[in-house]
Amino acid sequence: MGALVRPRIVKGLLIALRFSLAISFFMGAASISRAQDNYEVQVYGSDTVAPKTLMVELHSNFTVDGFKAAPGSRYQTDGTFPTNHAAHETIELTLGVSSWSEIGFYIFTSERNGQGVQWVGDHIRPRVRAPESWHLPVGLSLSTEIGYQRARFSPDTWTWEIRPIIDKQIGRWYLAFNPAVERSWHGPSVSQGVAFSPNAKVGYDFTKKINAGVEYYAAYGDLASFDTLHNQQQQFFLATDLNVSTKWEFNFGIGVGTTSSTDHLIVKAIVGRRFGWGRKAVPDTSKGDVKEQDKPKQ
Repeated sequence: MGALVRPRIVKGLLIALRFSLAISFFMGAASISRAQDNYEVQVYGSDTVAPKTLMVELHSNFTVDGFKAAPGSRYQTDGTFPTNHAAHETIELTLGVSSWSEIGFYIFTSERNGQGVQWVGDHIRPRVRAPESWHLPVGLSLSTEIGYQRARFSPDTWTWEIRPIIDKQIGRWYLAFNPAVERSWHGPSVSQGVAFSPNAKVGYDFTKKINAGVEYYAAYGDLASFDTLHNQQQQFFLATDLNVSTKWEFNFGIGVGTTSSTDHLIVKAIVGRRFGWGRKAVPDTSKGDVKEQDKPKQ
């Protein structure tokens, strides 16, 4: 039975990867040249949520020093709300579908003085991974995310992201790399090229419960011709993960933007809770500790 299941999973992973990449490049995927979205600042790990399990996460981000409104206007020059002193709350719901797949759903909100709490948009994110039984030298999974954001928060309202995910635990060190590409379906960036937005994480287990390190988020622009450094988004976070329970997830960080196209100072917090049902509703801890950072994006 296992010999039959494995080829099917392999075929599914390959079809998903080929289909997603082929369509993105064929249709002239677009770069998204705007201020960095600070709704769900997280680097993905390769693990998926266990079947019969629902992961509920609250992402809270506050832009201490960001983009301000144009003189005499409520909005930035591109027509979007300023990010300076904006609080973003994102609810992420992730359901484990099988031992190698999950599906996530996001609800984005924003709050700012004089603006009130506003709904920003929603995204849906299916993801598949290579199971542990393959004994690969690294963790490997593929996420694809599509969704809508209101024009007052993003000039490109409909977007699609494809995110390969590679990670590895080496002793006390944890490494993750997300070489994501993005496409705009509707907005000013539709006619532009494929956008490359890599994320990465390097963490160290100081104890069995505390991991701390650096997270990196970037948007380089069109794959065929990167933006100048001035126009790229480059952001570094000092972040801590607390692995206090198999049911809970905690991540805290402070980030600094190093280019003029990036919000300059952001603080973030992620709190997650797993809810299971049935006999098999247990988290996947096959890597030896609770490192199910189901999504650490931006």
